Amino acid sequence: MKLVFTLWLGLFTLVSGTSARALSLQFPQAVEAGSAFSVPTAGSGMGTLYIVGPGGALERSVRLGEPVSFARGDITCAGRYTAFLIGPDGTETADFDVVPSGQPSTMSFLAKPSRLSVDLPNGISGVVYVFDVFSNLIVDPLQVVFQLSVASGPAQTRTVQTQNGVAWVKMNSAAKAGPAQFQATVGGTVDKRIIQQVPGDPCTLKMNARRSGDRIALETEPVRDCSGNPVPDGTVVSFTETYEGTESTVDEPLKRGVARTDLPVHDGAVISVATGVVMGNEIHWQGGK
Repeated sequence: MKLVFTLWLGLFTLVSGTSARALSLQFPQAVEAGSAFSVPTAGSGMGTLYIVGPGGALERSVRLGEPVSFARGDITCAGRYTAFLIGPDGTETADFDVVPSGQPSTMSFLAKPSRLSVDLPNGISGVVYVFDVFSNLIVDPLQVVFQLSVASGPAQTRTVQTQNGVAWVKMNSAAKAGPAQFQATVGGTVDKRIIQQVPGDPCTLKMNARRSGDRIALETEPVRDCSGNPVPDGTVVSFTETYEGTESTVDEPLKRGVARTDLPVHDGAVISVATGVVMGNEIHWQGGK
């Protein structure tokens, strides 16, 4: 940047102090990044051409009256450029734009979250930035196809047009737990992410009780979320026995989808079960059952 600033300062001083005479420097208004092109010049003798822009600076010795050629890859960074042609009879300047290639080469695909509960509307978001082969953001509209696919059902597909090089979308998480493949496609470029979909909160909870000696053996039915997915092992289930104004609570984690414990036998006791904010059924223990 220091070199470019110094070059700019020197060129400004030179142009300000020179009586400019038209040299017919004819740059096109726009040049595709990385493309080969030529610029005609007029006059006679030798001159020096400077080109300054966001990609840096170029210096060329030119023979006035002959075209100046630029090979493919000479100017690859998109943006606004200024050319200074300094010849024996004066100095001329010209501005031109370098625009991104219209062909997508790479993309930056952001997907989040990487893990979420099932059956969440608009729970998954994806954002794509599209670049050409020279890493310029392509600002012309492009069609991006987003697809979220799972093994247990049909894929969700959305087609979104980029705006200033960016496209974004929201997707619903699936009803069944498991990994989902989140894919973005633009042109022939494809990028993929994996979203892990996990069971939601418990939806229903039911326990059974039986007498086992001087204890009451309690066991839940398999605990599932509202979409029928088994709730993960380790989820805590609370069993509470209320008898004559006294409560006794035992917390047990789910193992293989169920929770088990035992409590003392008290005729007339009320036994309840809960996990999180979900309340299960109550059992009124009378006569040994």
